Amino acid sequence: MSLQLQKKFSRLKSIIASYRSVLVAFSGGQDSALLLKAASLALPPGKVLAVTAVSATYPEGELVQAKNLARRIGSRLKIIRTGELKDKRFTVNSTRRCYFCKQELFSRLIAIAGKNGLEAVLEAGSLSDNSDYRPGSAAGRRLGVKSPLAEAGFFKQDIRRLSKKLGLSSWDKPSMACLASRIPYGTGITAPLLKRVDRSETYLRSLGLGQVRLRHYGDTCRIETDAKEIPRLLSKRRNIVRRLKKEGYHYITVDLEGYRTGSLNEAVKRLRRL
Repeated sequence: MSLQLQKKFSRLKSIIASYRSVLVAFSGGQDSALLLKAASLALPPGKVLAVTAVSATYPEGELVQAKNLARRIGSRLKIIRTGELKDKRFTVNSTRRCYFCKQELFSRLIAIAGKNGLEAVLEAGSLSDNSDYRPGSAAGRRLGVKSPLAEAGFFKQDIRRLSKKLGLSSWDKPSMACLASRIPYGTGITAPLLKRVDRSETYLRSLGLGQVRLRHYGDTCRIETDAKEIPRLLSKRRNIVRRLKKEGYHYITVDLEGYRTGSLNEAVKRLRRL
C-alpha cells in the first residue's frame, strides 16, 4: 500500500471514529463496502449498523451479495424497503429524480439512526462523484448525512486499490447504480419497466459481460459495456437479439463509445453549457 493511500485510510478511520457510533448506507457496492469495512475497524461492533434499502430500483440479485458481504465484514445489517415509486416527483422522472429518491432514503436512515442511538449517518460518495450530475448528493448534504470517503480524499481508484489490499471481494465488482438510471429523463418510471431492465441486464451478465448497462428508449435499447468486451457482445449477437426482443425491444443497439458512468446525464450537461 502506498504511503499516500495509507494516509487516506488513516484519515478515513479517524473521521469515522470521531462520530463514536454510525449507520452506514450499504448497497453492497465497492464504495459502501469499503466504508463499512473502515467503520468496522474504527468502531466497536455494537456502534456500527449497516442498512440496505430494497425497492424496485434495486437490482434483484444484489441483496444476497450485500448480505454475504456484510457478514464477511462482521457488521450488523438491517434491510428496509423504500417507497420511491409511490412518489410522483420520482416516477415522473425529471432531472431531480435522484434528489427525491435520496431525500426519502436518507430521511428513513436518519430516523433509524435516532431510534438506535447512532450519532451519524454515513454515505459512500467519493471525490470521483463530483464529475457527474448527482442531485442526490445535495439531498444528503441538506439532511446532514456525512461522506467520509470524499472528506478523506478518496477517488474511485483509491477505493478499488484499498479494497483489494483489505481482501474485500467487492474490490473488482462492476459499478451497479439504481435501475432508474437506465431510463432517460422524461420517461415515466414503473415497477414493470424496472423489472424488464433488470431481467435484460441479468441476461447480459450471464453471457460473461462484467460491466454492462441496458439503456431503455421505448422500443429501442442501447447496450453499454466496456470497450474491450464489445467483440464478446457482438459474438453473441443472435442470442442477444432473440432474448431482448422477447423483452419487448424492437431495436437493439450497441454503444460504440462503451460503458461510462452517468451517460444519461450527458444530455443534461450539454444543455447546461448552452
